[in-house]
Amino acid sequence: MNDSFIIEGNLADIWSGEIYPAVIQITDGKIGSIERIPAATGKQIGFILPGFIDSHVHIESSMLVPSEFAKLAVTHGTVGTVSDPHEIANVCGLEGVDFMIENGKQVNFKFNFGAPSCVPATIFETAGAALYSDDVKRLLQRKEIKYLSEMMNFPGVLNNDSEVIKKIKAAQDAGKPVDGHAPGLRGEQAKQYIDAGISTDHECFTAAEALDKLQYGMKILIREGSAAKNFEALADLLHEHYGQMMFCSDDKHPDSLAEGHINQLCARAIAKGVDLFKVLQVACVNPVEHYKLDIGLLRVGDPADFIVVQDLVNFNILQTYINGELVSENGQSFIQSVPVKAINHFNTVEITKEHMLFSLLRSGHAEEENIEQVYVIEALEGQLITNKLILPLLDFNVENQCIFSNTDKDLLKLVVVNRYESAPIAKTFIRNFGLQQGAIASSVAHDSHNIVAVGVDDESLARAIQLVMREKGGISAVSLDNEKVLPLPVAGLMSASNGYTVAADYTAIDKMVKHELGSTLDAPFMTLSFMALLVIPHLKLSDKGLFDGDSFSFVH
Repeated sequence: MNDSFIIEGNLADIWSGEIYPAVIQITDGKIGSIERIPAATGKQIGFILPGFIDSHVHIESSMLVPSEFAKLAVTHGTVGTVSDPHEIANVCGLEGVDFMIENGKQVNFKFNFGAPSCVPATIFETAGAALYSDDVKRLLQRKEIKYLSEMMNFPGVLNNDSEVIKKIKAAQDAGKPVDGHAPGLRGEQAKQYIDAGISTDHECFTAAEALDKLQYGMKILIREGSAAKNFEALADLLHEHYGQMMFCSDDKHPDSLAEGHINQLCARAIAKGVDLFKVLQVACVNPVEHYKLDIGLLRVGDPADFIVVQDLVNFNILQTYINGELVSENGQSFIQSVPVKAINHFNTVEITKEHMLFSLLRSGHAEEENIEQVYVIEALEGQLITNKLILPLLDFNVENQCIFSNTDKDLLKLVVVNRYESAPIAKTFIRNFGLQQGAIASSVAHDSHNIVAVGVDDESLARAIQLVMREKGGISAVSLDNEKVLPLPVAGLMSASNGYTVAADYTAIDKMVKHELGSTLDAPFMTLSFMALLVIPHLKLSDKGLFDGDSFSFVH
């Protein structure tokens, strides 16, 4: 890195609301001076902007370790993230949080990690670890921890659960914000949740819900991930409420991260007629100010974190600088891979097709009785929420008092296998995956990350699950005469390989699921990973059974 250099271009000055030719002096990684000039004359004249920030993301969902996530993200103008290590914490607790922090420190990228607030996420699933209020308090005292991560236990907030309140108070005592997670919460309950000290929410899927929360002072994050996509529902709010909004991805798979990041949301907002400086405030300024991040915003004395874009319509990234160092140019990342050790938290047992049988008879009664109707999860494209269906037994294939999938009606078997200890396999049925043969499985299954699988027959389900177990974590797909697996040896969540290699391997297995198995979903693996996410309504499956997200109880 040069100790001192200059860069010329058309500066988009957020603070004055002007665009003008400027020469910027960078000295020792900081902005030394900014000078207006008559015209920019550099070889590569573009528009100079602050770098973009993903204001809420689980790095683990990219299937990449932080250092590899950074390698891809900088090519899209992202200079920092507000990162919740909740996923790896649910697998291996503080060891996982430490891994994320230390791996992220090895590259020139500004990760800002939170203290996970819900490990385990609920008492209705088996996780690999638990973080209590004392653990969270200690984490919040560390300078690397910038905030309390999303408080998913909104019933605990509303009911004044002592552990929940202690965690929120620990963040307040440390002077750090508390992130929220309250899908569908409206009116007085939303106000009560916000009044408890919750400052953000990224789960709004309608403008009405977002407005409800905005009026009580909450900041709303527009999420556009690989599966959950809320931009179209919320983008019109940017015109008036840009001061209280941010952009985030939440969960982004490696193939979509390779294609784009926050720059894509900026381009879409401009296409909707949102003023440029409002877009930049949302994408750059608001996260820095809300979370008190050490990320520069193109002011004299700031860290030299900025980007050069080709235009202010498509936001094609020409260069990305972090701390004055050129980390990406014309789509090439200069961030180098670092050595990564696997973290193995996996109990492997032999799974056979007999384990997948769904008995026609209910158990737990003095006298067993025949099932007449079957609960079915309906997965929804682009949403984390699901619908709860109750369908007649006649819609399924029944043989020897066992219920099987019916591809003609797109009714497939969904199972969750406890990966931490030997236990019965939880089973139900699901609609909208569209598989015509085979099965897919994943050890990425929010929030506890047991193994979740969906398939058309029990033999395929067993094969797909065994592939994941053999690799001690990963995603897999099997057809009648083919199989693929992407190993994820870092806690069963992330690969230790080059980010672009992982993106290519993921693209290949995703293509197999769509073209060979017949899935109709845009992101089948991401959608599958959320089918065990109990804190999102309406019907989900944990390793302990079928769960109703509305009553927050098991279905009996």
